Amino acid sequence: MAESAVFFLVEKLAMFVEKEAKLLKEVRGKIEFIRDELESMKAFLKSAELLQEDDPALKVWVKQVREVAHDTEDILDEFMLNLARDHGHGFMRYFHKIKSSMKNLKARHHISSRIDEIKSRVEGIAERRQRYDFIEPSAIASTRGTSRYDLREDALLVEEGELVGIDKPREELIKWLVDEEPGLKVISISGMAGLGKTTLAKRVYDNQQVKANFQSHAWINVSQSYKIEGILRDMIVQLHEEIEQPFPQGIESADRIKLNQIVKGFLQQKRYVIVLDDVWDSNALDGIKYAMPNSSFCSRILITTRTADVATISFNQSKVYELEHLPPKESWSLFCKKTFYGKPCPPHLEHVSRQILKRCEGLPLAIVVIGGLLFAKGWSNVQEWEMISRSIAAELENNDKMQSFRKILSLSYNDLHYNLKSCFLYLGVFPEDHVIECMRLIHLWIAEGFVEERERMTQEEIGRRYLKELINRSLVQIAETTVDGQIKSCRKVELHERVWRLSIQNTCNNALKQLNLPSLRSLLIFESATSSSSDEQFVPSGCRLLRVLDLRGSSLHQFPQEILVLFHLKYLSLRGTKVSIIPRSIGKLQNLETLDLKRTLVSELPVEITKLKKLQYLLVYSFAEYTPFQCFHSFMGFLAPQGIGALASLQKLGFVKAGGGLSKNTMQELGKLSQLRRLGVMDLKTDDAKELCHSIEKMIDLRSLNVTTESESEVIDLDFLTSPPPLLQRLYIKGCLKKLPHWLPLLKNLAKVRLRWSKLKSSPLIALQNLPNLVELHFNNAFDGENLVFGDGGFPKLKELKLDNLENLRFVSMNGQAMPCLQSLFIERCKHLDWQSILVVIHGLTLLKYLRFDEMPEEFALAFFPDSRSTMREGILQEYYEVIQRIPEIYFVWWEEDHWVPYDLSPYCYNAIKDRVMSRPGVLPEVS
Repeated sequence: MAESAVFFLVEKLAMFVEKEAKLLKEVRGKIEFIRDELESMKAFLKSAELLQEDDPALKVWVKQVREVAHDTEDILDEFMLNLARDHGHGFMRYFHKIKSSMKNLKARHHISSRIDEIKSRVEGIAERRQRYDFIEPSAIASTRGTSRYDLREDALLVEEGELVGIDKPREELIKWLVDEEPGLKVISISGMAGLGKTTLAKRVYDNQQVKANFQSHAWINVSQSYKIEGILRDMIVQLHEEIEQPFPQGIESADRIKLNQIVKGFLQQKRYVIVLDDVWDSNALDGIKYAMPNSSFCSRILITTRTADVATISFNQSKVYELEHLPPKESWSLFCKKTFYGKPCPPHLEHVSRQILKRCEGLPLAIVVIGGLLFAKGWSNVQEWEMISRSIAAELENNDKMQSFRKILSLSYNDLHYNLKSCFLYLGVFPEDHVIECMRLIHLWIAEGFVEERERMTQEEIGRRYLKELINRSLVQIAETTVDGQIKSCRKVELHERVWRLSIQNTCNNALKQLNLPSLRSLLIFESATSSSSDEQFVPSGCRLLRVLDLRGSSLHQFPQEILVLFHLKYLSLRGTKVSIIPRSIGKLQNLETLDLKRTLVSELPVEITKLKKLQYLLVYSFAEYTPFQCFHSFMGFLAPQGIGALASLQKLGFVKAGGGLSKNTMQELGKLSQLRRLGVMDLKTDDAKELCHSIEKMIDLRSLNVTTESESEVIDLDFLTSPPPLLQRLYIKGCLKKLPHWLPLLKNLAKVRLRWSKLKSSPLIALQNLPNLVELHFNNAFDGENLVFGDGGFPKLKELKLDNLENLRFVSMNGQAMPCLQSLFIERCKHLDWQSILVVIHGLTLLKYLRFDEMPEEFALAFFPDSRSTMREGILQEYYEVIQRIPEIYFVWWEEDHWVPYDLSPYCYNAIKDRVMSRPGVLPEVS
């Protein structure tokens, strides 16, 4: 990636010349020369990198450019590190200053000598370009070439509405899965990469009929770099999380035999379906088959594989579905869906479109990727489309289908801006198939310098745009519809030809202790398998230039002192560790921008944290132990240090405790944080509310506000806020409200509202129903009244509604049409709610896809079953039951012993719920 290395370095050199080169006056001219030469190479580099595979001399030249860029950055970073040394205080400061000056004199001469060397190398590189006559490649080359990345080829790429050619295989596979043939059966989906095996398997796995047919479900990514223990651990976690039950302790260190026993014990008396995605050989199946009980419960294993006989080697009772290439008609349909977003192909593009499509060989993934590239090009420039078509034809001549597939993928990659190329390649830092939190990825991009600053947009907002661009081009898989979700990493890729970034998975402590990589800029540790009494192994010595250190989930118990010498550190995550104390010397990390202490034991920060003037993201909070019903004190925050207002660059802050003797002062200090986008405050008292409101008024860029009172009985008044942040999108209030804030209806950008323990006497719907962009609304013990009435035309964009623990609620109704976009409805612990009123409301919700009732009376649940023979179904209510049958997913859920148990509308569940009623003391009401 010479192109990205040079682009980033040129920007860094420009800043260095402006701000720091005065400290090295004798080399200023040399640095400017290096900058100018590299600047002149930028335009040539992009084309050169694309053509280097076909030109060995050009390949060597590109490598030299990349190396000189990296070496130059090393020199600049080392120089800045020498200047950053802390010299102490008083006399010792003076003594160390003299001593340091003598050392710096030698360091300056050393740096000057190294810059001379760099200058000489840059001159040589420029001369070689002329000597070997590297001619500026033509424009057509912008769509040629290959890149060195390898994409996870079995991708979950398209939404349900974009799928084509999937109905027949999906129905066939569902039929195989839910048949009543006894015993354990294995079903394989086989075919070459890019055919959509994973996409098909996911649609089968998520099918409502399949979900209802099995008691336990798990989706396991196997891939080429699997470990049997990892597969079994993943299975254990998923099976327990499905029923919201803690998984057994000690599975991290358990051996294969123990893990097999745990899985087998869990599944022994259950009907289960397990998906094993991307199985490369039979050894993976051999390693887990003894954990799969072969009982009479008609359990099934579904695998995706590139080799048809993989399953039959380990399991004799298996079926294979061979996935074929898409025929021309369905290929064209998919192409139009991706390229023209479902619209017909413009006549002036049809001929060239069909030429391009022919080269995709019926591979769904190739069609989706090339469609994303063409969509990004726009529909007006026919010449550019024809250029792409000619380039594909030239590149793919006489190549097999797999080579064609890789070449098509490279087109979309090569077309990316250099920032996006770096963002995409960064996915290779994560282990294969690792699930990545999108916001974590964006903050890592920011720390690496991939996200450029723009006026009126934060780096986080730009990072979101970058991620959406990669998603649109189908270079990144995403599990959610927004970038707040999760993605899966690509296969491991080579980022540079020398060590620049490093991820370590399942490593031993000795390897970390011996690690000494002076050029290392990023270190991420995953699933550290061992721990010791010393935490030093997590921060190797000799890596002084680190910018990113991510130790989340490791076995740390103490803050590693080695971190404190990492002057260039921008990103530090200790999330999920046992660290409880942050040292006062944290103030030395002058370049730190992200400090992630979420889910640690830290409850207080030292005052020295206020020295970190560049800090933008400060997350310090943890959650209480899981309970089936949410308690008021479900998470803990931290005591803010005095003077927290000095952190003027903060954009995210959570969760600050308002309690303590400095409570009002803390609330006042928050007003100095005018750049905040997200704020979380807890332990708020009645007397604190006024100061908090005055501070919030100064946060004109605030997007998310989360406020929690000190206790259930503490009543707060938020009406002191006269001018609310106009861009606020999320508002979460937990605690008793004197009344609903008068300013709430003014928030036109508000998308999510959660009111918990508010105990309002009057309906909150009136103030909320006209919000134009509200998509999610949760009430938990928020309303004490008996009636909730949704007004005509109210909640025009609401997609999710949750009514939880509204003890006095009896009736829900709509005046006219409301909530036209509602897709998910949750009703939990509303014990006195009338079932008929809910049926009437549901009748008007034409887009409802998910309906769930938690801890509701069994009689309430039985009224919804089509098999019920209740006389209450007669007359007008019959049409409401017909509506119920059109909702894809309906569940009734109760907490039984130590986990949640879901019931659907099947006859089996109807009888099971009746049995629950009969098992209660007292007289059984007439329910059938």
